[in-house]
Amino acid sequence: MAKDLLLEIGLEEVPARFVRAAMDQLKEKTEKWLDSARLGYKEVKAFATPRRLAVLVTELADKQADVSEEAKGPARKIALDESGAWTKAALGFARSQGVEPEALFFKELGGVEYVYAIKSSVGVETAALLAEALPALVTSLTFPKNMRWGSYELRYVRPIRWLVALHGSEVVPFEIAGVATGNVTRGHRFLGADAIIEEPSQYVGKLREQHVLADVEERQAAILAGIKALSEERGWHIAVKDDLLEEVLFLVETPTVLTGSFDPAFLNIPQEVLITSMREHQRYFPVLDAAGKLQPHFVTVRNGDSLSLDVVAKGNEKVLRARLSDAKFFYEEDQKVKIPDFLAKLENIVYHEELGTVADKVRRVRAISDELARKLRADETTRADVSRTADLCKFDLVTQMVYEFPELQGIMGEDYALKAGEKPEVARAINEHYSPRNAGDTPPASLVGAIVGIAEKIDTIVGCFSIGIIPTGSQDPYALRRQAAGIVSTLLAHELELTLPELFQLALDAHAAARPPKREAFDILKDLGEFFSLRVKNVLTEQQIRYDAIDAVLSAGSDDVRRTLLRAKALQAETEEARKEAFRPAVEAFGRVCNLASKAGDNRQVVADLFADPAEGALYEAWQQAHGEFAKAMAEARMTDALDALKGLAGPINRFFDAVMVMAEDEAVRNNRLGLLATIADDVKSFADFSKWVG
Repeated sequence: MAKDLLLEIGLEEVPARFVRAAMDQLKEKTEKWLDSARLGYKEVKAFATPRRLAVLVTELADKQADVSEEAKGPARKIALDESGAWTKAALGFARSQGVEPEALFFKELGGVEYVYAIKSSVGVETAALLAEALPALVTSLTFPKNMRWGSYELRYVRPIRWLVALHGSEVVPFEIAGVATGNVTRGHRFLGADAIIEEPSQYVGKLREQHVLADVEERQAAILAGIKALSEERGWHIAVKDDLLEEVLFLVETPTVLTGSFDPAFLNIPQEVLITSMREHQRYFPVLDAAGKLQPHFVTVRNGDSLSLDVVAKGNEKVLRARLSDAKFFYEEDQKVKIPDFLAKLENIVYHEELGTVADKVRRVRAISDELARKLRADETTRADVSRTADLCKFDLVTQMVYEFPELQGIMGEDYALKAGEKPEVARAINEHYSPRNAGDTPPASLVGAIVGIAEKIDTIVGCFSIGIIPTGSQDPYALRRQAAGIVSTLLAHELELTLPELFQLALDAHAAARPPKREAFDILKDLGEFFSLRVKNVLTEQQIRYDAIDAVLSAGSDDVRRTLLRAKALQAETEEARKEAFRPAVEAFGRVCNLASKAGDNRQVVADLFADPAEGALYEAWQQAHGEFAKAMAEARMTDALDALKGLAGPINRFFDAVMVMAEDEAVRNNRLGLLATIADDVKSFADFSKWVG
């Protein structure tokens, strides 16, 4: 009879940022073990709060499924000797499968007879497996940071304080770090008490009675409902950021939403400063009006009930007042310092021991930015703004405000630059050059911000690659992947006529002018090309381009990001149901051309006098016309038109192959035909590798 299974790991408070990943990991590992152990179940549901990780398996089978499978052994000629008796190889195979030699039999596979055995395994009862499997499951969880406690060897995210392991109504007995399993869970640290769980299905309800909402979705819904009710009651817009909501979700077990206020005099400080202070230091949700202007109120979530909320609010207001007073002090102190004085301090801040100071980086960014503005044929005003922005882009790093709140880099730069009398375009670009700051952020809106942003990011990436710092696996301490993705998205957003190799070389030249790179330029450029190709692939995937279209166009190169995207979109259009069957003959024709063209080597010579069949001349004339249209469309980034020009060659190509034997005995004729195909293949392969198109 199927029973439910409950496993709960009770812990000291776990850092909020670790909890969801640990919960998901526990669920995944549980499912993986159940499947590998051949144990049937209905559902695996995970639960988590700051003090617990739990998993509930419903309708867990009472025993493993029996299995009976064929095992293949050696071939007949190895399994039998000349007299027809079993050889040592066959007898050893029988022993390994746990069967008698008489149970062996032969089956043919691929024209060869092999000896087989039926390997049967009777399922073990679930209860007999759990006492060994569950402790292994608990200790197999991994965390970003671990600790030890007492004299125990176990390293874990936080000390284990209790364990619940129930199979039906029976406790699964085991012990970890001196804590034995039982059927008693713990409620809210202050509002609840211990609770006996007689059956796994009681878990959520019993904890709810003890002021713990163990279900993550239920707890989140309660928080959002409280915020919504407060918003409707007061007529506020409460800004709920997903990352802050996620953190608050795993800071509380019983959420109660409350509000507080602060002195309106603090609103004289830029609202980004106040919002950052509230969010990052206090985990408060800011309150805005309909126009997005900050109001002197905040919303927070208490880990408890609604008793004495006014007292709790006053305590939060007192703490926030101190935080905002600090911010006000830093802000006012920064106003007393001139921008040139901030810039001078950058000379003493080491950016990287092998790449110089922050001031050195600023000089490289200025050099790269100026060259980019020139290459992009920016007007004189834009060039001047680019130069000034590049000079000032890092000055706010040495301000007290950014030292206290690193998240405000760029934001404070814009504010201080405006107060110092800099042009609004320059001030805005100082802020924008950091964008996109994360995966969901947008690229710089202005061309000045885009140019300096690209220059700053490529300086970082090329600098790191030049000294051997290249992301591997999950290791990317300098966030180079994010910065490369930012460059790609900015190039696309502004449709900049700039290739990646041009960009790499500009940055490489800027670094080489300061100090010789540790690695050869050829190796650096090769690694950069491969690195950015993956970033382009990710961006195309985000644009909902099919995998085969992505693979096809990337095989033709991704140096020009904008044109790569346009080629991918043109090819993607051919996958629509109404078009893909009509496109398939063209793909097949391109495939035949490219396969044979590989035999041409460097030969691209076509002599009309050597044409022995009208189909050759017809194909050559068709290519000459199509090539002109194709080249013009490619140069003007009209990729659909370019693809249409290639598609027009499908008919002449197929008639050519029907009429002639390419590999003719006459060497001159053969080479002429291969040269013709090679010229066509060059155009085809410059657009995409159509062999990767699935359709």
